[in-house]
Amino acid sequence: MAVDNLKQLTDADFDATIASDTPCLVDFWAPWCGPCKAIGPVVEELSTEYAGKATIAKMNVDDNPATPGKFGIRAIPTLILFKNGEVVDQVTGAVGKSQLVAMLDKAI
Repeated sequence: MAVDNLKQLTDADFDATIASDTPCLVDFWAPWCGPCKAIGPVVEELSTEYAGKATIAKMNVDDNPATPGKFGIRAIPTLILFKNGEVVDQVTGAVGKSQLVAMLDKAI
């Protein structure tokens, strides 16, 4: 299933994407990470459900090491919610959809 609303971030476009006043939830992941694969479909669902209200994005930490390093990410999946370029919330691990929905709804 192709998800048009799900943005794939790189080190190059990361800062411009999170600078918006629209909340941006970034899933830091890697293809070899089991829990990342488990939470992937939830992140895809959110990208559809929050289209127009929030940006939902994924960043492959293997392909883009600079940004995760900047935020001190040591475990994946880590999901960080940004607004106006600032971290407003963060969770690590394959958390439930309800926790991510609560994070997003608080920021919108």
